[in-house]
Amino acid sequence: MLNIFARASVSRVTDPIGAALVRVGLTPNGMTLIGTVGAVGSALWLFPAGHLLAGTFAVWGFVMLDLLDGAMARALGGGTKFGGVLDSVCDRIADGALLAAIAWYAFEVAESRPLGAAALICLVLGQVISYIKARAEASGLSANVGLVERAERLIIALVGTGLTGLGVPYAVDVALWLLVAGSVITVGQRLVAVRQSAAAEAT
Repeated sequence: MLNIFARASVSRVTDPIGAALVRVGLTPNGMTLIGTVGAVGSALWLFPAGHLLAGTFAVWGFVMLDLLDGAMARALGGGTKFGGVLDSVCDRIADGALLAAIAWYAFEVAESRPLGAAALICLVLGQVISYIKARAEASGLSANVGLVERAERLIIALVGTGLTGLGVPYAVDVALWLLVAGSVITVGQRLVAVRQSAAAEAT
């Protein structure tokens, strides 16, 4: 949802940075890999150790690099098919690592099975949401809808971890269970969109 409203505004900021990075010799695929490795490493190192605030800022910083690979690709005249696949794969890896790290924190540090369960449910639903869209597009159908897409999922999860790191009780619990509800709704929205797209194609 945020992608629809924010993409043009964000591009005005990131496009000049992306062009500058290309001029110094960096590549979009390289930036994708740097951001993914950083986000995965930060999440799995800091969250299970209980450093929620530091983990939040570290993961958020590396995730923001994901905005730059697209800007760099535009500066080069457009992305490649391989780059698009690599970006999607790395997004799934980073998202999975973040929620796995939160689940690890929940079980080992917070000793909260409900929080751990919420994190694992969010992990699975996040992958399903992305898969529905990818599978639909591979079939020539549309599923470009959803209450909580990747940006919203990251914001909700990281706001929860950040507030908990600042001492706000149950912030991450509330955030993840809200994310569970939003993700279930999004799965339903995308399945309905695919069905409608298939029906329209058949007429």
